[in-house]
Amino acid sequence: EVGEPFKEEKAVAKYLRFNCPTKSTNMMGHRVDYFIASKAVDCLLDSKWAKAKKGEEALFTTRESVVDYCNRLLKKQFFHRALKVMKMKPDKDTKKEKEKGKAESGKEEEKKSKRESGKDEKTKKEKEKEKKKDGEKEESKKDETPGTPKKKETKRKFKLEPHEDQVFLDGNEVYVWIYDPVHFKTFAMGLVLVIAVIAATLFPLWPAEMRVGVYYLSVGAGCFVASILLLAVARCILFLIIWLITGGRHHFWFLPNLTADVGFIDSFRPLYTHEYKGPKADLKKEEKSESKKQPKYDSEEKSDSEKKEEEDGKTEATRNSGTEGSGGERHSDTDSDRREDDRSQHSSGNGNDFEMITKEELEQQTDEEDCEEEEEEDAESRPSHEKS
Repeated sequence: EVGEPFKEEKAVAKYLRFNCPTKSTNMMGHRVDYFIASKAVDCLLDSKWAKAKKGEEALFTTRESVVDYCNRLLKKQFFHRALKVMKMKPDKDTKKEKEKGKAESGKEEEKKSKRESGKDEKTKKEKEKEKKKDGEKEESKKDETPGTPKKKETKRKFKLEPHEDQVFLDGNEVYVWIYDPVHFKTFAMGLVLVIAVIAATLFPLWPAEMRVGVYYLSVGAGCFVASILLLAVARCILFLIIWLITGGRHHFWFLPNLTADVGFIDSFRPLYTHEYKGPKADLKKEEKSESKKQPKYDSEEKSDSEKKEEEDGKTEATRNSGTEGSGGERHSDTDSDRREDDRSQHSSGNGNDFEMITKEELEQQTDEEDCEEEEEEDAESRPSHEKS
């Protein structure tokens, strides 16, 4: 024979009922709440009964002590043990799902073939425009839907049945709640509701000042709700007018988040949004794509010019090494040759047969040639003086 529960047992069961994580499901046609045994043990080990008070011992010290106490609660019918039974899908349903998948894949292939045949009939200009639009659409769709269809993760359904062996065990065992006390919040909300109904029925007995204040509050609340409804209608009308006048190019929304699922303050910000969807927008996108491609070509051209400069430097180095062993008389000839070679290389690098030279450069060249001739004359005259 099982006696009535004590106050302490009721308190522990109430704490476990409101603090242990529970889930709801159907059992024999009734909606029930259930919990897992291991989570219930963890919950009681973190409770105030697991901490020792002054002059008293803790009620729960180990997991075994919690299991023993929960066995007492089970015998006093606070909860009972249940058994999970997985629901198996019949073979007909699996066959139907496979057939549906094949039919969907066949439809997608037919749509692709139709699109390809339609594109072949159009002109080249139309093809380019469609390809650009398709590329933009595919980029936007990649974020929403992946390219390869993924299988949906479906949770396996199960049902609960009463267990023959009614014992509390620490593990993944399932226990269904029988004890269902009223929470303090629900009790307080019900009490407030009853008081509000009684006060509303006694409205004629209220003082005159309170009745006038309530009247103005109700009128203000009604005006506020009506203004929000009018704003929602007016913003749609404004959008339609601008859209029709501009031929669908300008999309202007006043208070775009007014009807969105956001907070009260966020529904009034931003004040407006504007989008332009016309031919200029498409041209800007094309210009941006072209500007991204141009730097690549510039870098390739630069690399070619750098290669030419390196080759020119190598040829000059070989010439210098060859002229270092010769006498001073050859320096003038090599210098003039170098200048001519540099001019020819500069003209060939730029792709021109002739190069424009300024007056200053011509004067510098003539001065340098005069100096070189004077040095040669001095070199020829010096040995004759030494012999004399």
